[in-house]
Amino acid sequence: MWVNGELVRTPVDHPAFSGAAYALAGVLDLQHQFADNCLMPDPETGEPIAVSHMIPRSKDDLTRCHRALRRVAEYSVGLMGRTPDYMNVTYAGFAGRADEWAINGNDRGADNLVQYQKLLRRRDLSLTHTIVHTTTDAVKGSLPEGLDPVQLHKVAETEHGIIVRGSRILATLAPFADELAVYPGAPILSAADAHALSFCIPMQTPGLKFICRDSVAINGNRFDHPFSSQFDEQDAFVIFDDVEVPRERIFIDANLDVYNTVMKSTWWPNIMQQTMIRAHAKLDFARGLAVRMAEAINANTPFHQQMMGELAVLAEFARAAILAAEEGAYEYGNSMWVCDVRPLAALRASLPSWFPRVNEVLRLLGSHNMLTAPPVALFRNPVMRPLLDQYLPSHGIDAERRARIFRLAWDFAGTGLASRNEQYERSYLGSIGCNLQVAHTMIDRARPDEIVNRFLNKPIG
Repeated sequence: MWVNGELVRTPVDHPAFSGAAYALAGVLDLQHQFADNCLMPDPETGEPIAVSHMIPRSKDDLTRCHRALRRVAEYSVGLMGRTPDYMNVTYAGFAGRADEWAINGNDRGADNLVQYQKLLRRRDLSLTHTIVHTTTDAVKGSLPEGLDPVQLHKVAETEHGIIVRGSRILATLAPFADELAVYPGAPILSAADAHALSFCIPMQTPGLKFICRDSVAINGNRFDHPFSSQFDEQDAFVIFDDVEVPRERIFIDANLDVYNTVMKSTWWPNIMQQTMIRAHAKLDFARGLAVRMAEAINANTPFHQQMMGELAVLAEFARAAILAAEEGAYEYGNSMWVCDVRPLAALRASLPSWFPRVNEVLRLLGSHNMLTAPPVALFRNPVMRPLLDQYLPSHGIDAERRARIFRLAWDFAGTGLASRNEQYERSYLGSIGCNLQVAHTMIDRARPDEIVNRFLNKPIG
């Protein structure tokens, strides 16, 4: 694990990682602090497992899952996009429709997947994943064509498994994960069979190398840096330097038919509930923060109210889309229930443009106030504290409270962490254009066609 050119052996002790390591521990602690929401009995052993590992068998199960996912999302106000529940619901969806993974002679891979999901839920492992192919030529696109030696591919068989080589991105949460997951992110129609791989392996597997982006973590107090001190979940470029994958950990072994099929179905409905609940929690927080900022300086003009109304509308659209998706849940097959993915697909296509606007609204509301909020050290200074108490209060808000509000806003919308999160949201689960294309092909057009045909099909005269 490399960050800022330095090899890291123990992330929990490194200044670039320690804050988020403790934050992730806090996420896992939520399961016990709110056990009624977050824990359930394992269906086979009865031992407590996280609700996010559940394979939903009814609409009520999806509602229960919502409560657990919301609890985790609110912990980081949606800033951590890859908390472990993301991969938990992903693999619950895979295992719930393992029959889809068993096509084209892949029965062993499908069985390995089911067994791994049991291991994942009983050990409550933290997974990172790397599903995006490295872009080396934008004209050709990011998907491999033929055999591309730069991209992750199988190079050999061994007595106990296979050897893989190449690179992938973007392993978010890598410094804090127990294992690395590889699975299809999109069909690779023109690729060689060697690229069609899916597996999970421990992070300490020999040959794995992770190159982290520059850290935006700040090892400061929670007053000055409420988010940067704890929620930089990191992102990493992954190099597979002749890595051996054990046979029992392989879910797809150079099988293009399976690789190009499974991601059209099982992944979408299960994971989209989690991602959109996280987005809604983030929008709710941004709206609440905007209101506090406006109240702190008595910003009650139509200009300010319109911007706060804009955030309210975005949050309400997100809430309504999630509600519609869960209300429209249905049995997807193999006794697994999923949300209606159509409203979630529409929401997903909107969020990459919404979130940059959210940051813009907060920065417009905050104006210079976001740049003039004193740090905690000045409030502890016996000479400066009386001056701050005299000159910084506004509209019934004392100096310390005002500083806390605007430092919170700056760390959410203006710091290095904020910039990383805006970039992340712009490409979250694909680009805006890609998501709009998906929405166009996925959302049913039968009723719109019927309405149009009422007029097109009328006889002349």
